[in-house]
Amino acid sequence: MSSLLHITNGDSFTEKLKSLKLKGDIITWREMLCEGKTLTNVGSETFWKTRFEFLNKNYKVSKSWFIEKTLKEYRSLCNHKQQDEIVLWFEYDLFCQINMIAVLSWLKANRKYAQVYLVCSGKEDNSGKYYGLGELGDEKLLELYNNKIELTQDDIEYADYVWQLYCSDNPIRLENLSDFSQFQFEYLPDALQTHLQRFPSIKNGLNAMENNILQIGANKKPKSKKEFISEILQNQGFLGFGDSQYDRALTRMKPLFTALNPVRLSKKGKEVLDNQTSYYARIQDTDVYLGGALKYNYLYNTDSRRILKL
Repeated sequence: MSSLLHITNGDSFTEKLKSLKLKGDIITWREMLCEGKTLTNVGSETFWKTRFEFLNKNYKVSKSWFIEKTLKEYRSLCNHKQQDEIVLWFEYDLFCQINMIAVLSWLKANRKYAQVYLVCSGKEDNSGKYYGLGELGDEKLLELYNNKIELTQDDIEYADYVWQLYCSDNPIRLENLSDFSQFQFEYLPDALQTHLQRFPSIKNGLNAMENNILQIGANKKPKSKKEFISEILQNQGFLGFGDSQYDRALTRMKPLFTALNPVRLSKKGKEVLDNQTSYYARIQDTDVYLGGALKYNYLYNTDSRRILKL
């Protein structure tokens, strides 16, 4: 009789999964490895220390919360040694895909003989819309589960390789990946392209996400910060970020707005949006990491879609 373990992408989906009454235990992966510095050795002491420092500094995550929510769940994962079948539940966006390759890297090192399956939501119909797991009904989730992808050893090694590149100090190696079609990760190419667009653009020193925020502010003129964030969340493409991440981005971009209730761009904000001036020189906090790379050590050329090292 095989034993089964489910690893989910977050608390709200864990609750939904419980209601499906599938056999097996559930572990929730409570991390956002798409932001802040990451180290290749997932689960090591230095890995968690680095993660806590980032979350504490930028999101005011307390030590007790981090231990209770993230580390306890991770330790629970470590203690689940008997399961020979592991099912990963992740979504199409950058947030989930980066967590997914990190978990696969950990599984490669720590659960060599387990059979790993992937349930990944995204394009579920012909509408062109992408769906998160939480947006799907029970019937659809069971259908995805019954058609889960059995990952090969090659798939797992590839995910680990992409994770190593994500954690390296040079994103150009990630950019040169081209063999995605040989592996079973349908949404990884778009997620990685989205990641590369998080480096500041040559044109105005803001990345794709920050330019999108400015554009929405200028076009929609939201009446309040809450409405603004809601509008951004609906139009964020493949990022998969939450409120707190956009709240932090708006704090960083403060000089580009005169007000957020209602939203109004400053003179500087309009000039940056029109590529008349660059925001790059005004960046104070240069110690910003995307994976293993320093965000402001590279520029993204939106025309050639290539990364340049400064």
